[in-house]
Amino acid sequence: MTLRYMPGFGNDFETEALPGALPQGQNSPQRCAYGLYAEQLSGSPFTAPRGTNERSWLYRMRPSVRHVGRFHRIELPFWKTAPHIVDHDLALGPLRWSPVPIPDEELTFLSGLRTVTTAGDVHTQVGMAVHLYFVTAPMLDEYFLNADGELLIVPEAGRLLIFTELGKLEAGAGDIAVVPRGMKFKVEPVGGPSRGYVCENYGAKFTLPERGPIGANCLANPRDFKTPVAAYEGKETPCRLVVKWCGRFQETEIGHSPLDVVAWHGNYTPYKYDLRTFSPVGAILFDHPDPSIFTVLTAPSGEAGTANIDFVIFPERWMVAEHSFRPPWYHMNIMSEFMGLIYGKYDAKEEGFAPGGMSLHNCMLPHGPDADAFAKASTAELKPVKLTDTLAFMFETRFPQQLTEFAASLPTLQEGYAECWSGIEKRFDGTPGLK
Repeated sequence: MTLRYMPGFGNDFETEALPGALPQGQNSPQRCAYGLYAEQLSGSPFTAPRGTNERSWLYRMRPSVRHVGRFHRIELPFWKTAPHIVDHDLALGPLRWSPVPIPDEELTFLSGLRTVTTAGDVHTQVGMAVHLYFVTAPMLDEYFLNADGELLIVPEAGRLLIFTELGKLEAGAGDIAVVPRGMKFKVEPVGGPSRGYVCENYGAKFTLPERGPIGANCLANPRDFKTPVAAYEGKETPCRLVVKWCGRFQETEIGHSPLDVVAWHGNYTPYKYDLRTFSPVGAILFDHPDPSIFTVLTAPSGEAGTANIDFVIFPERWMVAEHSFRPPWYHMNIMSEFMGLIYGKYDAKEEGFAPGGMSLHNCMLPHGPDADAFAKASTAELKPVKLTDTLAFMFETRFPQQLTEFAASLPTLQEGYAECWSGIEKRFDGTPGLK
């Protein structure tokens, strides 16, 4: 199946699956074509400034008031929401996990989600949660709406087809997909089981970071973001809609699919992005710049320069800095960093950090290259070197990330992770010019 997309980030798009379904010159005509209903989906307050005002007009078979009925509570016990602070036996320190195998059981996107960390407070719309997902089965007559935040989906193995109210997205390793808060969708695996990561953003929606002195180009260029064209599902069979609201899950039975939008226009949309189109900038003479130069998306906090979430990647790139230590330097950070590896090796941790794995370095916990990476980088010939076949990422937040019971008890937790720095010995002896 070849899907069609419209390019651009934050654009005002318009699309229709049937000719003439989209009204022209107004949003809410007395009678919509094809007997459709007009409905607005707002992702921001009505009075938000024009540059941050988010809304789309949907022209659908039934308004969303017909997509809900009597709700009843259900449990998705592995999906946790901040604040979620639990006692566990892990002492404070840097943490790393080997990949978690895909379970040999039937799991949909909802039943296969496993929360690793939570941060902030969903009730005040600040912070985030990090999840792993395992998908082995499609959501056939099941649909989902997350009122708590938008979902940034990062596949690592396999592919996903994400059918939203506004159209279809397909994403695999090297892609990301974003589903806005309050938008209904379903997910199915493509060609086999899928595994990956999810960042649930409780705060302001993701946007592109400012480039500052970099100027008008590079990093994530807007034209490389892809928004789906209109597509609808007209089935009239029993279905169920699951809603996540303030950390709790409610389910309602309906007699039809809620993915019934025939046409739409606006700027509150799902989208996908190929991380391999990211145009990195870096040191071309000496030193290693801050990793913030690799920020793809940022969710602002309201405090200048301090993100609710930064989504950062470490892609293929040239290393050319002279008389410089080229890997990331040792540091302590006020931000809390969750890292994952999509494919290849990460240059600061070539061993022990495998695709599908993850690490957590919380606020003010020191980290940096392991002993082998330090020794290699300190003695290597400083000729131009291209890092190839590598793609790591980081979910970074201003809030401490609290472990869930699931993460704390995973058998893939690497108990001796901190020992990767044990080979770093004191080298100082007071001799001037010691190298």
